[in-house]
Amino acid sequence: MEDCIKLTGAREHNLKNIELKIPKNKVVVFTGVSGSGKSSLVFDTIYAEAQRQFMETFSAFSRRYLPKIPKPNVDRIFNLSPAIRIDQKRMGENRRSTVGTATEISTYLRLLFSRCGTPFIGPSFYFSFNNPEGMCPVCSGVGSEIDVDLERLLDMERSLAEGGIRHQFYQPGNIYYKLYRASGYFDVNKPLKEYTKEEMDRLLYSGPEKMGEERLGGVINATMEGVVTGLKRRQFGKEDLNEREAKFFKVTTCKACNGTRINDRARSVTINGKNIAELAAMELIDLREFVDSIEGPVSAPILAPIRWRLDQLIDIGVGYLSLDRPVATLSGGESQRVKMAKQLSCDLVNLVYVLDEPSIGLHPRDNSNLIKMLKKLRDNDNSVLVVEHDPEIIESADYVIDIGPGAGTHGGNVMFCGTVEELKRSSTVTGRYLEQRHGNGYKRRAPTGYMEIKDATLHNLKNVSVKIPAGVFVCVTGVAGSGKSTLINDIFTYEHPDAVIIDQSALGRSSRSNPATYTGMFDDIRSIFAVTNDTKPNLFSFNSEGACPKCKGSGFIEVEMHFLDSVKITCSECKGKRYTAEVLEYKYKGKDISEVLEMTVDDASEFFEEKKILSKLKVLQEVGLGYITLGQSLSSLSGGEAQRIKLASELHKKGNIYVMDEPTTGLHMSDIDRLLKIIKKLVDKGNTVIVIEHNLEVMRHADWIIDMGPEGGKRGGEIVAEGTPEDIIKVESSYTGQYLKNVL
Repeated sequence: MEDCIKLTGAREHNLKNIELKIPKNKVVVFTGVSGSGKSSLVFDTIYAEAQRQFMETFSAFSRRYLPKIPKPNVDRIFNLSPAIRIDQKRMGENRRSTVGTATEISTYLRLLFSRCGTPFIGPSFYFSFNNPEGMCPVCSGVGSEIDVDLERLLDMERSLAEGGIRHQFYQPGNIYYKLYRASGYFDVNKPLKEYTKEEMDRLLYSGPEKMGEERLGGVINATMEGVVTGLKRRQFGKEDLNEREAKFFKVTTCKACNGTRINDRARSVTINGKNIAELAAMELIDLREFVDSIEGPVSAPILAPIRWRLDQLIDIGVGYLSLDRPVATLSGGESQRVKMAKQLSCDLVNLVYVLDEPSIGLHPRDNSNLIKMLKKLRDNDNSVLVVEHDPEIIESADYVIDIGPGAGTHGGNVMFCGTVEELKRSSTVTGRYLEQRHGNGYKRRAPTGYMEIKDATLHNLKNVSVKIPAGVFVCVTGVAGSGKSTLINDIFTYEHPDAVIIDQSALGRSSRSNPATYTGMFDDIRSIFAVTNDTKPNLFSFNSEGACPKCKGSGFIEVEMHFLDSVKITCSECKGKRYTAEVLEYKYKGKDISEVLEMTVDDASEFFEEKKILSKLKVLQEVGLGYITLGQSLSSLSGGEAQRIKLASELHKKGNIYVMDEPTTGLHMSDIDRLLKIIKKLVDKGNTVIVIEHNLEVMRHADWIIDMGPEGGKRGGEIVAEGTPEDIIKVESSYTGQYLKNVL
């Protein structure tokens, strides 16, 4: 058998019938401009088919309970192994899941305390906040208490009959209001501020009281209870508040356990003077040092896996995290690095690991550790397939596959396969950019003024005072966890609420959301159709009156195949056009609404004449998205495309301060050039652009750099250096300066 994965006829999304051989047991990096088809090849074809074939090995009965994975659009993939995906997706929203539970370090720590702790109290589950024997009895192991916020719940100026209790269950006409009125205890027409203490206590805190038929007019038996009593009872046992309830509650640190989640008995046991909660709250770097202070024959076999896991997490650049950090609060990059560190303890071999831009959120200093990890996975007899734009990661690859030449319909071809040195000698876009990385930035602008932050102490910031220059391009740098986001996203934007913020928060990625709807352009298009045809705009919405009744405007019917994969079939009624036949009769400049949605941004910019539409199309073209179609589902866009859609939707806004959080996420080196031109254009118009970034190419083009650090977590939170890029490279204590020196 050949020592490679062989694909024939790969046509998923924009792939052009690709035939390809991918060497096994190598680190293979897939490159190409954003939207060229890298993710379609690696994730939507290779990984999806590996998952599908693995699922097919289970019985038909078992497959009924497994996720249904459709067959990707590929003729055949030979010599494929089981695949593990390590992506940017968050690791869950459950408040009980922490870095410690996700990496299993907490499991070993519990075992350690049950065997070596003083005093000895028994089994390891006595130290678990997820077990009734170990959890705090007051907060049930979540570390916080949910209490009713009376200021939000009550309008003291109103009576019960006027809606003095704001919660919808207690509004006039609802059952709880009727119970209070029928009870005879309350004057429903008296303002709440005039209630006596006894009346208010009964209204809010009384326990359940049976009310018989005579009180309720001979209709039913019911139970009345205080408002707070009822709200707490209905909330009991729920991990999270729903949106409707949340506004009437406040979350506070549990007073009984002080947020540690465990009970008094568990906290009473110590090793070298520290209890398990104190260890969970330490930064991983500090915990690693503490673990080395523990000695003894019983502890040795338990400490070995703890040390191993901590070393992997520290090496990959998340040593500033703590074991009690909820995974729901981790960024996408942090989640991916925690997943990767966990995989290194896996003893399975001959797997295919697929990674989605693992360098995101990493300072250049930490790239070398990431590269070591990728090679460790490879050296365990695995194949490592990486979609990546970072030049350093590309240059570390055993083999490179470049997809292109362009994006969307202009991409989907294999442009190059071979070694990095061969790539640099090739004529591909990626090869050319790798060769021309070094050089000067551009002439540095002088600030027009300064915006000052004084004595900032939020999170890990250590009394930081800094002057941020106005009217220039400012880059805020530093290793992961150094305090960049806290300084800019939390402190600066709070003081400058008018700043236009382009961050990493997700787009609304429903299958019905597309570039036209997201940018607001579709409202204008529907209005034009309505005016031209003398009808109403709603008729041209596939979510409203004009939608095909059979597929409800989706363009396809999903057929459930029981234990087999569900199948999407083009709607026979509208032929995938999403609208009724009546709506498709209406035309604008010879095109119906469905044909307009099938246009690319470039085509639409030649088709439309209206200024409002053209301005939005122009911005999409400026960020390099001229190839996407107006009606393309946002869920089908790559990460880089989604980021640029957001950038495009914000650029037409008027604002003199722009804040961007790692805007190079998902961008090829050629796309970063385009991004830099947009930033420079904004600055030329008199705006201030502040970018939080790790990308050296962006740093070297900045007018001013503020470097945070020196490390992450409590070892960070200080200004290490500030000035022009030329100033920064002279500061020996600046990691950013050391790496920036190589490209200036």
